[in-house]
Formats: sequence, C-alpha cells, structure tokens
Amino acid sequence: MKMARSFMDLIWDYAVFVVFIIFSTLVPLWGRFFGKKEKTKADYVFGLGTISMGAMMLSIARGTLGVRSFLGYPSELFYRGSAMWETLYGMVTAYPVVCFIFIPVYFNLGVTSVYQYLDLRFNSRLVRCLASGTYIVRSLLNLGVTVYTPTVALNTVIGIPYWVSLIGISAISIGFNLLGGLKAAITADVIQGVTMILISLGIIIQAMVTVGGFDKIFTIPAEAGRLNFFNFTGDFTLRVDTTSAWLGQLFMSLSIFGCQQNFVQRYLSMSTFKEVRRTLMSNIPVVIVLFCLAWIVGMGVFSVYAACDPMQAGYINKMDEILPFFVEDKFSYLPGVLGIFMASLFNGALSLNVSNLNSLATVTWEDFLSHLPRFKGINDKQQLHVIKFIGSIYGVIVMGVGFSVGLLSGVIESSMLMTSATSGPLLGVFLLAMLVPIANWKGAACGMIVSHIITLWITFGSLTVSKEAILLPTTIEGCTNDTFSSGITKPTKSWLLTNTPLEVESEFSYFDTTPQTPATQGLGFPENLYSVSYMYYSLIGTFLTVAVGILVSMLTAHSDDAYDRKLLHPIAYHCSMIFPGKARRFITNPDIRPKDTEKAGVDQKKAPIEELERDNLGFDSVSQQSGVTVVSVDPIPPKPNEREVYRKRDIEAAH
Repeated sequence: MKMARSFMDLIWDYAVFVVFIIFSTLVPLWGRFFGKKEKTKADYVFGLGTISMGAMMLSIARGTLGVRSFLGYPSELFYRGSAMWETLYGMVTAYPVVCFIFIPVYFNLGVTSVYQYLDLRFNSRLVRCLASGTYIVRSLLNLGVTVYTPTVALNTVIGIPYWVSLIGISAISIGFNLLGGLKAAITADVIQGVTMILISLGIIIQAMVTVGGFDKIFTIPAEAGRLNFFNFTGDFTLRVDTTSAWLGQLFMSLSIFGCQQNFVQRYLSMSTFKEVRRTLMSNIPVVIVLFCLAWIVGMGVFSVYAACDPMQAGYINKMDEILPFFVEDKFSYLPGVLGIFMASLFNGALSLNVSNLNSLATVTWEDFLSHLPRFKGINDKQQLHVIKFIGSIYGVIVMGVGFSVGLLSGVIESSMLMTSATSGPLLGVFLLAMLVPIANWKGAACGMIVSHIITLWITFGSLTVSKEAILLPTTIEGCTNDTFSSGITKPTKSWLLTNTPLEVESEFSYFDTTPQTPATQGLGFPENLYSVSYMYYSLIGTFLTVAVGILVSMLTAHSDDAYDRKLLHPIAYHCSMIFPGKARRFITNPDIRPKDTEKAGVDQKKAPIEELERDNLGFDSVSQQSGVTVVSVDPIPPKPNEREVYRKRDIEAAH
C-alpha cells in the first residue's frame, strides 16, 4: 500500500491520533478508579443517578445517527444527491411516537431487558427468545461491519494495517466492558459527538474559505442538481423518494428507538418518566442540527470538488473515501487535523461497539442464561460478573466477524439487508403487545415467524434482480495541477482494497445498499415484488407481523391468554372498553412493580433494580402450569366499583 504522504509528513498526525485515543479511552473510565464504582448490576446496566440529561441527549443523538452521519452522508450527497436527507422526516416523527406509546409501557415495569416485556405480556418464552435472538444476531453482524469500516480508512490514509486497528478497537472495547458500564459508554459517546461536531464545523469553514463564501456551499450543489426535495413519484421500485424516505425511516426508527435494547436501556436509566419525555422531545432539535450538519459538510466538499471529482480522477477508489481525502488534501497545512479526524473514526466505532456490547450482554443474561438452572439464585454481584464476561466474549466474536468482513465482500451487504429485514418483525410484535388487546403468544409467534420468512425471501430475492448502480454525473474538466495539495498522489491498489467494499455501518441499512433503478416494465411475479425498494422492507415486515398476529390470535383465543392490564397501553385498554364483546378478566402479575414517578415537588430517584425486578421467574412458574392463576393482591388498588376486566372482540376457543 502506497500512502499519499510519507511517514515523516504524517508524524504529527500519528502523535495526535495516539494521544486522542488514549484520552478518549481513559476519561470515560476515570470514575472507575477515582469515583463511584459500579457495585451492582443496576449500576452497570443503568448507571443509576449518575448520568446528566445533556449527556444522555447527546448519547441518544449519537446512537441515532451513528458513524454514517460523519462519513457516509457527505458521500451520499456528493454522488447521489439529497434524497436520503428526507429520511429526517421519519426520524423526527418517530420520537414522539416512542415517547408517548412505548416508554409509558416500559418505564414502570422494572425490567432490565426490553424483551422481558414480551415475556410478561404474552407469558411466552418463545416470543421473548425470538425477539431477543433476532436482536443479538443482527447486532453482531452490524458490529462486525462497524469495527471493520474505520480500519480500511486508516489503512488507506495513514497506513495502519487493518488488523492492528481491528484488534485495537476490540481490545479497548473489552476493557471498557470490564471496567465501565453504561455511564462509561455514554461518556465515550459524548466525547465522540463533540469531536465530530467540531471537525464538521472545521470542514465547513475550510470549504467556505476555499470556494470563496458560505453562500456558494449551497448554490454550487443546487446548480449541479444535488438538492432535490419533495419528490413524490409513487414508484415503489425507486431507490428512494420523499414518500419512501419518510415511511421507511419512520418504521425503521420506531423499531430501533422503541424496540432495541441499547436505546431502551438509556431511557430506563433515567429517574422519572417526565425526565425521559423531556430528554426525548428536547433531542429532536439536537438530531435535526447534527443530521443537517453532516449533509452541509457534504455540500461543502462537493462545492470544492465540483469541477474535479477525486474518484473519477483516480485519487480515491470508493465513494466513502471522499471525506478522508478532503481532510488529507485541504488540511495538509495544519499538522494533526488528519490525526484527529482518523481518531474520531476509530473512536466512533469504539463507542458504538462499547454501548452495544453492554446491551448485548444484558439481553443474553436476562433473556437466556438467567433462566438456566445453573444460574438460578446467584446474587447480584455474581450476575454482574457474568454480564461482564458475556460482553467480553461478544467483543471477541465481533472481532472475528470483522476479520470475516475483510475476507468476504458479501458479508457487508448481507448483514445490512438482514437489519432491514428484521426491523419490521421486531416492531410488529411490540405493537401487537402494546396496542392489540386480543393478541396472544400464538399470534405473536406466528406473526414474527411468517414476517421473517417473507421479508427475508423478498430481501434475498432482490439480489437476483438485475440492478444498475446510478450515480449523479461528475466531471474532471476543471482538474489542474493546483486542484489538490502538493504531495497528494494517486494510491496504488492493493488486493484488500480492491476486493473489499468500503461501506459504513449504519443503524439504517438502506444507506449501505447498492442503489437500484426502477424495475423494468413487464416483470412478472415474484420479480416485481423483488424490485420493491428496500426502504419499504420494515413497513412490510411490520404489517405482516401485525396482520398475521391478529388473525391467529382471534382463531386461537383462550382464557389462558389473560395478562396484566398494565402491560397494555392505557389508550389501547380504554379503546377496547368501547367495543362490544364478552367481558374477560385479567390477572395481576406480582412481578410488575409500578412506582409513582412524578410526585409533585419530590425529586425521586429510580429505585434499585433488585427491588423492582424479579426477572419474572415467579411468573414463569405460573406459565408452566395449566390454566390461569389470578393473584388477589394488586400493587395498585383498583378504584371503587371498577370491574377487574378488560373487553375485547374475540373468539373464545373451547378446551
């Protein structure tokens, strides 16, 4: 591999890179050695009472946008235009839905894993394991891409061997997992978020100076056809238009924000529901600003290279290399800037890996291992050690997946398509649980299985349809000897870079998939179905899960399907009371311990998890018996003359 600049030219960048990585690693772990230590599982999982609202907001925003916001959006605008910018509509729409539909149900249940809720609601380990297993597999595949992505950029720009970066990211992630917890992960997110904001602002300023004015950052891309909004085509096979951007992002975001452990874990770490609501709603303008900032960076880079495309000129090999090339080219006069930029990519993968390892370990413990006889009855400290050990194992697995990505070019696209295909079934089963009173475990399980099968069939079937990558036109007519900085040379090709695509991990899979042209006329079934844009996969999966779940639940309804009313969203419960039908009883689950979270004038802290949660083991013992157990003691006494029933339209199945 031949670098664009010599080692001595990059000596300051190497030094800054190393110093920044050390700083961003030690600061989040400072409290481990000199502050309050995580003594319980709750401290590790939730960081109780130690995380500020500002840090939580930036962490949620950072997790929302991911590495793609820093590296991928600029290349998206440069070579494909602004169509994906409109996914912001769906992202913003999802926040209030999650805030007022999902969080009120989760918050007072005292659960550690979000998939615990499904077990409580459906009284079924099968549904719980289907959901949590999907999350684990999807996360491992995506994390493998996450940790691998910056290693290629580091190898391309400053010559660090990709395996060195991969081992470094994995080793630091495992250290974080052992020494820190959610608090350390959020602190790392804050450092990463602030760094990316500052670098983005620096790039915009540099582009403004280069092209001769801030207004040209907008006018040049607009004149080149890069800014095209409100494009309602009605074509379901088009890669993305305004409709598919909004709907696709809405359902994808609902699945991620409302049904994914690493996000819900952050919500539950806050003290009151009022604080969660304030944080989420206040996060909307933060996400808008950060989201748009990345696209403005793309406009700045395009305005500089509008007359001379580095990829067409042969200076870069992949679309996503455009931003690293810009920093290397235009900041060559300022030693160390390239080092900070590359360190931010490294740290971006690191912080995403750390927070997800924490969530993966928690889900694995709560949803699988804690129910095994070997682990029944172990104390809180032992549980904490097991969770940390699980996280370390996952760190090694992710590193292995990362090495596989470097050898098998198809892994990237396959893992991203898996993300898109599994988001719908996950969202659908949670909507069934919260909003459909008649839903039972049989309907939920069948809905998820059928939805997985069909969406995966469509996803992999789409790979058989002929696709053509379409990029917006660029030119090299304006290239001169002074276009790029002195010392910038065309890199020689290596086997690794030639055979491995440089794609960026994203929570939103469609950013990483090859764009496709509209399906040709005359395609028959199933080719016309395969040609549907991947933007709609999450919507299709959600609809299938809900539709099949309701149908099967109606056909298999039984008195054993009774559940605690608190597991249903209050709006869904009150709406069900309006419908005619046979009145049915519900059970009171002793493992649900709601708490009054918004007493006027009282600064109430979150209760310790051991007092709020029994991991519904007692409820499991009920599920193993025949019939329905009605518990006479309800933690929340009913109002006088209130019937302990809920109404639903159903078909009662006889024994």
